[in-house]
Amino acid sequence: MHFQFRMSERLKKIFPQFVSSILNSYSQVFFSDSRIFAVFLMAVSFFDLYAGIAGLLAVTVSNTSAYLIGFNRYNIKSGFYGFNSLLVGLGLGIFFQPGLEFYMVLVFAAALTLFITVSLEGFFGKYGLPYLSISFLLGIWMTSLATRQFSALDISERGIYMSNEIFTLGGYFFLGFYNRISNLSLHESVVIYFRSLGAIFFQYHLFAGFIVALGLLIYSRIAFLLSLIGFFGAYLFYRMVGGNFLELSHSYIGFNFILTSIAIGGFFIVPSRFSFLWVFLLIPLISITITSSIELLGLFQLSIYSLPFNLIVILFLYILKFRERYYNKPELVYYQQFSPEKNLYAHISNKIRFEGNRFLPVSLPFWGEWTVTQGHQGQYTHKNEWSEAWDFEIMDEAGKPFRGKGTKPSDYFCYNKPVIAPADGWIETIYDGVDDNEIGEVNLKQNWGNSVIIRHHDTLFSQLSHLKKESFKVKRGDYVKKGDIIAYSGNSGRSPAPHLHFQFQETLYIGSKTLRYPFGYYILNENNRFDLQSFSIPQEKQVVSNIKKNNSLTTAFRFVPGRVLKFRIKDNITGKEQAALWEIRADIYNNTYIYCEASKSFAYFKNDGFIHAFTHFTGPKNSLLYYFYMAAFKLTLGTYEGLVVEDVYPLNVFYNRMIMTIQDFAAPFYIFLRPGFRLEHVSGTGEFSEDIIIFKSYAFTGNPKDVKHKINFELKIESNKIKEIKVRGNRTDFDFYSET
Repeated sequence: MHFQFRMSERLKKIFPQFVSSILNSYSQVFFSDSRIFAVFLMAVSFFDLYAGIAGLLAVTVSNTSAYLIGFNRYNIKSGFYGFNSLLVGLGLGIFFQPGLEFYMVLVFAAALTLFITVSLEGFFGKYGLPYLSISFLLGIWMTSLATRQFSALDISERGIYMSNEIFTLGGYFFLGFYNRISNLSLHESVVIYFRSLGAIFFQYHLFAGFIVALGLLIYSRIAFLLSLIGFFGAYLFYRMVGGNFLELSHSYIGFNFILTSIAIGGFFIVPSRFSFLWVFLLIPLISITITSSIELLGLFQLSIYSLPFNLIVILFLYILKFRERYYNKPELVYYQQFSPEKNLYAHISNKIRFEGNRFLPVSLPFWGEWTVTQGHQGQYTHKNEWSEAWDFEIMDEAGKPFRGKGTKPSDYFCYNKPVIAPADGWIETIYDGVDDNEIGEVNLKQNWGNSVIIRHHDTLFSQLSHLKKESFKVKRGDYVKKGDIIAYSGNSGRSPAPHLHFQFQETLYIGSKTLRYPFGYYILNENNRFDLQSFSIPQEKQVVSNIKKNNSLTTAFRFVPGRVLKFRIKDNITGKEQAALWEIRADIYNNTYIYCEASKSFAYFKNDGFIHAFTHFTGPKNSLLYYFYMAAFKLTLGTYEGLVVEDVYPLNVFYNRMIMTIQDFAAPFYIFLRPGFRLEHVSGTGEFSEDIIIFKSYAFTGNPKDVKHKINFELKIESNKIKEIKVRGNRTDFDFYSET
């Protein structure tokens, strides 16, 4: 026992993700990273014991070789380098008798498949395309052709007496179950469907397909539904056109329809009615490819295996890259979560939450609160091609823009105030030397007055006009950061009273036509009621300001990789206490997340210095990190008493499994669940580290006025850290206390 423990520890040091790499190699055949599904598939592969051993040996050789050569660890762990070798091992293992000569050939066939896999990764990666199981095809075809000259290898005769082999594996109980499944009175199409599922792992009997289908259903309801639609859609197509249905029953290559449907309908493409429609439209193309491939490869006495699936999926994903419109019909998955449900729910949530991510997050070009005195389609000057612009001024509590009589520019509150860069960029154009006007007068000859153009992107420029003469702090060609002082506001040009004119445009010339473009995050003050605006257009008479960061709050949520958070948690129901240790990490794509080793939980987040927002969570829903993810789902890093922040959770992180199962089946067509988040700033509006800041938030179903289920949270920020978190809900009562 001690020896086994030492060997296990040694293996973890030599190859730390060995077990994960093996299991994921099985589940990746179905585009999954589910360990439960992997166990189902591994069990199916061992229905033929020697084929199962050959598959396991092949994937072990492939993953170990990849690790020792020094290939990417994430790809190894995820099974990307192993699943093709696994299929080669299973295919050869089912065809040949076991023996020393066979296993020697198998080891090198697995290594060859790995080399092909890595090479294809480099080739297809340049085009942003998957290599799927092409390396399996090349590996098994090349090895099959070569072994025709290897006289020491014997062809397998297993599979003739399948009942005996099943009995050997599992005894009478297993055999009885196998016989009950096999003797079911099922329609021809259903039998071929199950056998096609089993054929993916070179097991051609009903029992294997039934186990794969069960594992697929547990892993993903959408994937299971797509497998049915793809296969039975093909069955109907063959019947309608009078096709040769033996093509599906011969070697049960109907799995090409199943894998294509899952890949197109819910894995590489976000599940939707459009992705399902394309599954139907691609069925005839798969059928044509199957028939033609059988004719072509039959000349060499080779099976087509998964060739039609590979060709159609790669071709379809490639042509989608040439679209010039209709990008969401269907929409590609850009952040893969290895589950159609997770891909869909994250897409729905992110589309609502981060709709503005397609825009550069531009800030307001000033400090403090300013009022929009003329907005888009303005009353005076914002007309026609110049309609998408703003005029900003500072008002007092009575709504007046000046002190005293307001007879000179210096009487105005906004006069000579700093004008700042709304985003990073280059100073393209500066026009200076125009004197300020007397109040009520305008300069129509030099209409824009002193102005500056900043280039933020190739087609995004900002223009700030009516600035004070000789107040510029930058020169043409300078690179400026968001918040840098550019100049000071004035009263030059067509400006009867001091104000700041601001507009977005697509060119670098002063006076270019305007571009409708939103500001990123800002605070709207309506009679001392604060609202967070996200990628919105300020309206006339609105009082707006940038988010004023609170030092203590900003420091508390400065989650940089390497930082460790420690909490002591008390369960008020049981009275038990436990410790939680979370580490901030970043993945290979530089996505930051909080990781809890004890629960194997991941909480991914974004923080732009003004907004903290969690993006998605992976792990058990009773973990302590899960409650923190729910409590601090989104908040501003500035404090405004009474400010309310609302958001929506991804569906799969809130509801129980029974409700989600129903939603999963309907999800591509209709979403009936609505999980919501609401956070309120209760107290703490100062800027100093000793301030105590309290947020109250809650997660709910339904809507805020008709809450059906709710969990309450309270976050306390003190001395630059998250001091305390309270969690109150149905059968949930926790208190977190910081120990960092």
